[in-house]
Amino acid sequence: MPGLTDRRAECDVLGRLVAAVRAGESRALVVHGEPGVGKTALLEYLAGQASGCRVAHAGGVQSEMELAFAVLHQLCAPMLDRLERLPAPQRDALRTAFGLSAGPAPDRFLIGLAALGLLSEMAGERPLVCIVDDEQWLDSASAQVLAFVARRLGAESVGLVFGARVPTGDLAGLPELVIGGLREDDARALLDSALTGPLDALVRDQIVAEAHGNPLALLELPRGWTAAELAGGFGLPGAVPLTGRIEEGFRRQLGALPAQPRRLLQLAAAEPTGDPVLVWRAAGRLGICAEAAGPAVEAGLAEFGVRVRFRHPLMRSAAYRSAPADDLREIHAALAEVTDPASDPDRLTWHRAAATAAPDEGVATELERSAGRAQARGGLSAAAAFLERAMLLTPDPGRRADRAIAAAEAKHQAGAPDVAAELLVMAEAGPLEELARARISLLRGQMAFSAGNSSDTPRLLIDAARRFEALDTRLARETYLEALSAALLGHRTSQIGTLEIARAARGATAAPPSDSRAPNSSGGYSSPPAVPSTSGTTRAGETWPSGRLSLPARSARCPCCRSRSPSDSGCICTPASSLRSRSSSTSSPYSRRRRQPACPTSGR
Repeated sequence: MPGLTDRRAECDVLGRLVAAVRAGESRALVVHGEPGVGKTALLEYLAGQASGCRVAHAGGVQSEMELAFAVLHQLCAPMLDRLERLPAPQRDALRTAFGLSAGPAPDRFLIGLAALGLLSEMAGERPLVCIVDDEQWLDSASAQVLAFVARRLGAESVGLVFGARVPTGDLAGLPELVIGGLREDDARALLDSALTGPLDALVRDQIVAEAHGNPLALLELPRGWTAAELAGGFGLPGAVPLTGRIEEGFRRQLGALPAQPRRLLQLAAAEPTGDPVLVWRAAGRLGICAEAAGPAVEAGLAEFGVRVRFRHPLMRSAAYRSAPADDLREIHAALAEVTDPASDPDRLTWHRAAATAAPDEGVATELERSAGRAQARGGLSAAAAFLERAMLLTPDPGRRADRAIAAAEAKHQAGAPDVAAELLVMAEAGPLEELARARISLLRGQMAFSAGNSSDTPRLLIDAARRFEALDTRLARETYLEALSAALLGHRTSQIGTLEIARAARGATAAPPSDSRAPNSSGGYSSPPAVPSTSGTTRAGETWPSGRLSLPARSARCPCCRSRSPSDSGCICTPASSLRSRSSSTSSPYSRRRRQPACPTSGR
């Protein structure tokens, strides 16, 4: 176990995992512990022990958390030549998720099956060990799919191992290996190996006590301090969290570098893919010479080879945060200039947004387009992030309020209700047309249902429906049906009863024939029907203005009575039955409720 101190038990667990994979079994494991405790070193040990196996690596990057399926693409990209072996629905779903082909927003279940099938195909040729580090920085779409795969591994000769600080809910229930701190004698030995001179015994005891056996802390805390400071303990940090102390140590090492090497590391930290071509092309635009890498490499802070790699993720974080805001904007502008708009338009847009200090309608519009592409791939979290950034860069107050609503809708669908509520407050501070007020009431009603606020839900939805009546009768009717569904599911209001809500829904002017296209995974149409614009007129083929997430779609026929279309004012069972068919969808505001009412038409 070269390079590892006091990790015999952990290495034994990893060795047994590799042996099981070689024997034709599959295993999933979550290796977790605090930053710097040695998770990455153990994962490197695992890769070194997997002789006879194919090893695939992927890792979360903080700046890519909002890009849908970014980590899944990292893992699967070398395997895409086997894509044609998958069943057509799975193949098409994965190609769409990766942006390799156009199509309706893919079903997340099919993407998971495709990823599982792709790993199985690779393992059929040779046992496969997949290592996914920094799980805390996975984009949510990748995290869900990889957790789905981990739970369904059988006899495929696949090992899937995650490295995480604190396992997220996506990984709940998977086998775990908890990595704790080193024992005191091992911690002292590791500290001594990092020292370049004598150290006072009391100072050594203080460092060991404050590090709590964390290997990275033991190695990094003494660096950046002079011999005089260490000798008396005067340079030791005070009551600062351990991660902060480690990062401060990295910042001290950065501060000791000349200006150009330091800026090169800041540039590399802003380019999350580690592509050396992009880094050096951007460096040329910033006037950074090739020799600038030398001091950084000699100091052991980063490597500039086939990939640009930092010694530790906290080193990347320290490098990025050490740059002043103006310097960061210049760095992102240079990266935007060298990023290919055809192959990576969304990352290009993100760099442009990070390089923009003042509101800019052109950049905001590009962000909306990126949100639309993310939604089309099934990446709700990514779409929400793009829309939120677009709102912040919008100069016109009315347009900014509209985009705040769109971002709130996306955040709600992505499972971030607190952020959605903050965005609605921002939207209400701007000038709003009646359609925008109706959308706010509708979203507040859906959020109230999700939060279990029984009395507020029907009231807010009815308010939204009444506002829609003068703007779009189809949306008014659908919103009344949403309120009726809430009332049938037990959300009562003293202002209006269930019967009155049903009458209001039936009394609304009949909507035009329902669109037969299937709703996508985010609750909207894959090819959206006509919806109202901000001026109250109807524009065919658009969602909410440019890049907006569309409202939930209704099925063309009632699945309970099978006899009437939802557009027929005689059928009022559609909302309850459609909730049953949508109960597993994360985008549905009713997905958390388990009790379903009987259909008032059929009694089922």
